[in-house]
Amino acid sequence: MSVRALPVGAEALLLEVDSAAEVAAVHAELLRRRDAGELGGVRDIVPAARTVLLDGIADPRALASRIARWEVAPLAAAEGPLVTVPVRYDGPDLAEVARLWGVTEGEVPGIIGGTHFRVAFCGFAPGFGYLTGLPRHLHLPRRATPRTAVPAGSLALAGEYAGVYPRSSPGGWQLIGSTRAVLWDPRREPAALFAPGVRVRFTREGS
Repeated sequence: MSVRALPVGAEALLLEVDSAAEVAAVHAELLRRRDAGELGGVRDIVPAARTVLLDGIADPRALASRIARWEVAPLAAAEGPLVTVPVRYDGPDLAEVARLWGVTEGEVPGIIGGTHFRVAFCGFAPGFGYLTGLPRHLHLPRRATPRTAVPAGSLALAGEYAGVYPRSSPGGWQLIGSTRAVLWDPRREPAALFAPGVRVRFTREGS
């Protein structure tokens, strides 16, 4: 695995890799080393689509040199906490997604339920996680015309990602279902149901 480390300002370091799977592996390695006290005073570890940002580093260049010597193993499929989310497959784009996949609408729940999803990173809105795991042949285009309001709890697909809208907002992803799970609750600890590294399993509601 090739990890490119770029100093950002006086106290940050941006790690670049080539895939979402490598981001997951590097993120897990960084958390492990931070918990072991090997990263000094690093304040934040923030994964994104192809990068991980480290902030609060006394000497970014020295840490970059150390990271270049790390052996980062791929993340095991069963590694990380698991969240199960029941879903009703009632989305308005279900028929279109089935058509693009070349399957029946009734087969979509089995495909989603059989996919091992993982939260790669969070963004867009509080509680929104970008979930990876869809095989390349199931990647989907965004809608040509975004919706002005996507209902909270909508299970959606776009590109290589799946996601659940934590609140009503505009969006251009393909909507295939909905869940009653609460993705973001500031009164809860933690407030977000999804966090980077969490595994997600979608089950059919009532099954």
